[in-house]
Amino acid sequence: MHILSDDILVESYELALQLKLDPEFVQLLLDEMHRRSLSSEVNRVGA
Repeated sequence: MHILSDDILVESYELALQLKLDPEFVQLLLDEMHRRSLSSEVNRVGA
């Protein structure tokens, strides 16, 4: 997933949640966000 910028990854995650996409896909995005240490972005989205 290195092709996606951090911003696009976060936007993709937000959109995936809004569209209620496959939970496995959402989890892949979330795992990558954690791997990139974007936990503050995860918290912002989850708020």
